[in-house]
Amino acid sequence: MRPRLLVHGGHVFDPVSGTAAPADVVIDGERIVEVGPGLDGDTGLDASGQLVVPGFIDCHVHVTLDDVDTMRLIQQPFSLRFFQAARNLRLTLRAGITTVRDAAGADLGVKQAVATGLVEGPDMQIAIGMLSQTGGHGDSWMASGECVHALWPPHPGCPPTVVDGVDEMRRKVRELVRAGADVIKVATSGGVISPRSDPHRAHLAADELAAMMVEARAAGVHVMAHAQGTQGIKNAVRAGVRSIEHGVYLDDEAVAMMLESGTWLVPTLSAPHAILAQARTSGGITDATRAKVANVLEAHEASLRLAYTAGVRIAMGTDAGIARHGDNLGELALMSKQGISDVDALRAATTSAAELLGADAEIGELAPGKRADMVLLDGTDFSVRDLSARVRTVVLRGTVYRSVSSGTHDNGR
Repeated sequence: MRPRLLVHGGHVFDPVSGTAAPADVVIDGERIVEVGPGLDGDTGLDASGQLVVPGFIDCHVHVTLDDVDTMRLIQQPFSLRFFQAARNLRLTLRAGITTVRDAAGADLGVKQAVATGLVEGPDMQIAIGMLSQTGGHGDSWMASGECVHALWPPHPGCPPTVVDGVDEMRRKVRELVRAGADVIKVATSGGVISPRSDPHRAHLAADELAAMMVEARAAGVHVMAHAQGTQGIKNAVRAGVRSIEHGVYLDDEAVAMMLESGTWLVPTLSAPHAILAQARTSGGITDATRAKVANVLEAHEASLRLAYTAGVRIAMGTDAGIARHGDNLGELALMSKQGISDVDALRAATTSAAELLGADAEIGELAPGKRADMVLLDGTDFSVRDLSARVRTVVLRGTVYRSVSSGTHDNGR
């Protein structure tokens, strides 16, 4: 048995109340057993002068991607992406992210590598692939006539996901569930990085989306929708998806629909900034993609402000893999710049994200009975500016890790 770990001397942040107070946290094995002042344990972790927060949750990552340089991706050996995933998972955990939802790319083997301790990383939910119509965001067809699977090549454990028609949709959802998907991802609009799709255009018909939802509900899994264009967002909400990913072109009607249905927004502001930065520095971004990104950025930020002001439920997602792994917490600063309060930004990465993932009974706050996932931040203020640089210690399921920014790399107590 592990000794009881006492995290002492810090200010413990409660995202429910939005307050922090001096308190200790006692961990027994993988669980928190006590929170309060004057506690004791067998071994100690000094949190003096630090803010102790729940482990952060990123609801939209791609751990098998490093960037979207398609020319580089199609030339690298297929298996290299799994070794890169191992590095990216480690960077993500050391950055303070203790749970992720991988939105395409990671298969059951990647998830099991983390769960069994073969690879160091955060707990994972996986989508495996993204359902898309022919000509949609997940269709890799090029104008040359070639189909270049640069981002997420099909392989055993990761089936192809382009579908047309109700029967194909039904079969493909079942295949993804069979392969181990914890969540179904669908593209109800075009996207920015796909070669031949338009972000404004809605994709997939109502009967196809209905068939998808029937199968997802039967399997007991939620659906996340890549949806940038306004009509694609509305179609996804009508169908009953749990979350809208990106939500670039929201309007008042779409926001009202999301409020009525309780649909979540995962904005991923980091993604367009990262693509523009890559286009300036490293190439591999087509002129068409560069133009699409430049056109969406202002609308994307305006949509987040509209949704937040109206009261739409928001959870943090970064699109890491397009954005840089390990810089995940920079998303909260981008949200803050659009008027989201620091406390609400922290909630988006803790309690709100846990609720979106259906894991709020386990994670998202520091309370007895919850999983012992937490992050120790330098200083006791709630500011989300430069949050990544403040991460000093990460605790995942009761095991202590030093952050990358702390300059040490030891794990264990």
